[in-house]
Amino acid sequence: MKKMIALVMVLIMTAGSAFANPAYSDREIEKRIDEAGNAYIEFYRKGYEDRYAEYEITSEADESAAYEESAEVSALCIMPTPSASVAGSAPAGAEFNTEEYSPIEESGFRNVATEPFSTFGADVDTASYSSLRRKLLEPFAYGNLYFSGIDDSAIRIEEMVNYFTYHYREPEDGEKFGVTTTLCKCPWNEETLLLKVGIKAEEIKEEQKGSNIVFLVDTSGSMFDFDKLPLVKKSLEILTNRLGENDLVSVVTYAGDEQVALEGASGAEKERILEAVNSLEARGSTWGEGGIHRAYEIAEKYFIEGGNNRVILCTDGDFNVGVSSIAGLKELISEKRESGVFFSCLGFGGGNYSDTTMETLADNGNGNYFYIDCEREAERALNKEFFSTIYTVAKDTKFQVEFNPRNVKGYRLIGYENRAMAAEDFADDSKDGGEVGAGQTVTVLYEVVPADSGFEVPAVKSRYAESSVESAAEVTESDELLVVNIRWKDPDGDKSELREYPVSAGDVGEMDEDTSWAAGVAQAGMLMRNSEYAGTSTFDDVYARLKEDSEIMESDDKAEFLFMLRAMKSTRDGSRCS
Repeated sequence: MKKMIALVMVLIMTAGSAFANPAYSDREIEKRIDEAGNAYIEFYRKGYEDRYAEYEITSEADESAAYEESAEVSALCIMPTPSASVAGSAPAGAEFNTEEYSPIEESGFRNVATEPFSTFGADVDTASYSSLRRKLLEPFAYGNLYFSGIDDSAIRIEEMVNYFTYHYREPEDGEKFGVTTTLCKCPWNEETLLLKVGIKAEEIKEEQKGSNIVFLVDTSGSMFDFDKLPLVKKSLEILTNRLGENDLVSVVTYAGDEQVALEGASGAEKERILEAVNSLEARGSTWGEGGIHRAYEIAEKYFIEGGNNRVILCTDGDFNVGVSSIAGLKELISEKRESGVFFSCLGFGGGNYSDTTMETLADNGNGNYFYIDCEREAERALNKEFFSTIYTVAKDTKFQVEFNPRNVKGYRLIGYENRAMAAEDFADDSKDGGEVGAGQTVTVLYEVVPADSGFEVPAVKSRYAESSVESAAEVTESDELLVVNIRWKDPDGDKSELREYPVSAGDVGEMDEDTSWAAGVAQAGMLMRNSEYAGTSTFDDVYARLKEDSEIMESDDKAEFLFMLRAMKSTRDGSRCS
């Protein structure tokens, strides 16, 4: 069996690229990448120009005092000369940045003999990706006066990978998920394999029973900037335009206190809804706890049996009145989710942004978490991906990959550090997993060390280990490398279902475009985190490989990511990808 695995590895390692982009010249591709990046930058350039003009006017008017009160974190309105460079040390003004991220300790390799199970909750959130995009590209709009670097903990690799759409098998009749597994040579470590597990959730038709949505909007003073409350209003306008007569909409605001701006309006009453949204103004402190209580109260009042009941929070996450600790918010939202109302978060702005708060609320509220950094992201999350954003088809979704100790000696899960679970929690239906929306895809990457690889995996000596491995080998006398187990519950269910998907040595093949792209995004994340596991990865190599993807010219997201790769390299060494 080891000879068979070794032979397959040799064949894969000597294989050439199975894809390229011959239809376009390098110059055309580079122009496309520039256009995608500049389209994003233009949003911030215009925002700062408008902000600066408004500051010039209001500083001479009677409203100046009100402006100063509400602009406590709006120092960025003083727009310096635009610059194309985002490299350099933390400049003056960086002290205004009080953004908060939960620390992440990157997962290392695990020895199969002692840890054959890898267990974690699904994650379809993409906030880390769009937040990183803002940090990388916003300085292009106004220079790097306030560029204060990028916290490693702001980079969650699984959210970067899951930002993109992949071509996975569609679910067949009666299936919740279509599951696709690929196994190929790891592009950054010649002694390991790369396993990609991809699932695609079932699609649903228009929800006949409708949605009961409560917009919970932070209107405190910290929401004053153009990329906060004004962008919230635009985002809610986009979402409102997707609602219909079977839907109910309420708007709750919170600042120094909570207020109800709209209650139980039909989704067909768009003018009434937008009038309530557009009347919102930013001022005061941030009593998030009161807003959450009130939003759930209204959501439960208009609860639609069999429908989609959801609170959608729009904020920069800066709670400073009432319950504001992470432990307190986790307890609060975990209690509220028992009502059957899902809780989603839309994050906005920077400077004082609390990613930790937003992730805690979404993860424990059976919801999802997006970071809205521009109008195009609002359009993507709340229009193009409307049903996957709004309609959950599987809750408490968990993965457990079991590795065969006879054929695999080690593995490393890439990302999902804050979703890790004990092996025993997989079958425990009282343990919370992740939520997956209609038509959404989830991508998981593992670096796998075959049994005959020369790569060293940390081991723990035990007097019982050899006998336990031999016992397992008796049961797994085959070329099977691992089995992917997936559990989930229906949105209104309490009991989980289980499906198993084995992967064998014979499944090793050439790296396809989907896998190449996911691997490239993961490599970029590792390089940005200065990961010790990045192997031979370089920004130049990743850029050159991904530039060959056949969808670059049609996909704004992919072209923009290549622009981001240039900025990533610039933040590291001041040079451009070549």
